[in-house]
Amino acid sequence: MRIVIDTTEKTLTTADGRHFDLYGKEAFELISDLWLKTSWNQKYSYTFTWLGRPIIQHPEDLVRLQEVIFAIRPDVIIETGVAHGGSLIFYASLLKAIGSKGRVVGIDIEIRPQNRQAIETHELASYITLIEGDSINPEIVARARGFVRAGDNVMVILDSNHAKAHVVRELEAYAPLVSLGSYIVATDGIMGLVHDTPRGNPKWNSDNPTYAAREFAARHPNFAVEEPKWRFNESKLDRTITAWPGAWLKRVG
Repeated sequence: MRIVIDTTEKTLTTADGRHFDLYGKEAFELISDLWLKTSWNQKYSYTFTWLGRPIIQHPEDLVRLQEVIFAIRPDVIIETGVAHGGSLIFYASLLKAIGSKGRVVGIDIEIRPQNRQAIETHELASYITLIEGDSINPEIVARARGFVRAGDNVMVILDSNHAKAHVVRELEAYAPLVSLGSYIVATDGIMGLVHDTPRGNPKWNSDNPTYAAREFAARHPNFAVEEPKWRFNESKLDRTITAWPGAWLKRVG
């Protein structure tokens, strides 16, 4: 894609000759797509912490996720992929803020000792359980299932190995735990957008979580790829600026 931005004329022009108001909705969306690519390449999402722990996510995705957690009030949040633990602390802080006695379960094939110590000594550690092992190992899935009680409202976020084949197996393993009206989220489909960047990989164009979510939904009519509705909007915008395109699988039946 080639675009020309003229701040004097206040226009944005595309290679196929389309002209847009630089400060209009269409130009905003085109610039946002480009910003997503270049920000990912610059590791922008690696510049934030949540209550002291690194949280490797784009801010809009975290705010949208917060909206969903507040709305559905899950009793259990399971996340595959722990890294530094910032996301686990994020979920725990939200559960505490809404007065929930819910539980956060973090699964990772390797939890580095310094990260484990930081998570287990954090002020919100009482909300969090760590499980070390391969997220698609049946024994690990069973251990995670053990934290779900009858009647619990369960949400799952997948943020470990983002290869399509692995994400499909995680979806098959953890989707049965998700409650009606809740979600399993296959994060980081941005890989498809950034496959041609310097830090990208050409195979990501189709080998990514977005494709995994689509394939899963096609086989499982009780789940639909459905991005949560915005809780508030006084703009003309209707599209998220997200690193998680096509990520949200809602249990609808």
